[in-house]
Amino acid sequence: MSIFSFLKLVFLVLVLVLALSFFGISIQAIVNSPAGQANFAYLFNLLHQAWLWATAWIRPAG
Repeated sequence: MSIFSFLKLVFLVLVLVLALSFFGISIQAIVNSPAGQANFAYLFNLLHQAWLWATAWIRPAG
């Protein structure tokens, strides 16, 4: 990843946070809510399963 790509990512995150703030959406409230925590747990589990599948596919047992 080049420094330009990293700076673009940082800028995009800042714009996203400002947009959420403009609409009155609190990231802290989302993360601390039971629904938000359940969604993050689901996404983490989904990413974990995808990671296990990808590593098993790339590195076959043998």
